[in-house]
Amino acid sequence: MEKKVDFSNLKAVYVNCTLKKSPDKSHTQGLMNVSQDIMKKEGVSVKNIRAVDHDIAFGVQPDMTKHGADSDTWPELFKTIFDADILVLGTPIWLGERSSVCSQVIERLYAMSGKQNEKGQYLYYGKVGGTIITGNEDGVKHCAMGILYSLQHLGYSIPPQADSGWLGEIGPGPSYLDEEADAQNNDFTNRNTTFMTYNMMHLAQMLKANGGYPSYGNSREQWDNGSRWGFENPEYR
Repeated sequence: MEKKVDFSNLKAVYVNCTLKKSPDKSHTQGLMNVSQDIMKKEGVSVKNIRAVDHDIAFGVQPDMTKHGADSDTWPELFKTIFDADILVLGTPIWLGERSSVCSQVIERLYAMSGKQNEKGQYLYYGKVGGTIITGNEDGVKHCAMGILYSLQHLGYSIPPQADSGWLGEIGPGPSYLDEEADAQNNDFTNRNTTFMTYNMMHLAQMLKANGGYPSYGNSREQWDNGSRWGFENPEYR
């Protein structure tokens, strides 16, 4: 019999990158809720952010008010995001791509990527990322590729099956929460969302239990201080 895993020491934050402000219905939020409910049942502390409800400035600096923006709520939002062990970006598909809001959130995450943790590693080492995507046009895998690549490039760890999505009939058909879509009974989406959620929790738990990644071979601080570990340029003859 499988041994139940205790995930109650984990924190997760879901950032919904819908273009709709609250309280408008977000189909992306509908699928994100499925994943969130699983985590909550497993004891994970879950927070949800609808990015478009906040005054996030454009740019790639930690605080854009220091670079000409009149206001910027990103620094406060970042505290919530960075406090979590797991980050899930949710987005609708528009013109085959992730939303502009999702790109903006990734850009602001990138603004923090040059900072270092206490081991001298890049800041997001030891944290886990995933993505949830909805739409009624093609592009789930295409959007997931870009989002997951961006997260891992910043330092997030990506577990197996780290994306889930739902697509309605291609064209102006029903969306995830529309009754005629019957999306909540789609076994493929439900299975992928469940597997993704547990894989994120498993990886986050393993990383947390081991204090993240060892700093041997990946510390920017140690590299700048002269460490090269096993690296050397080959001799060309």
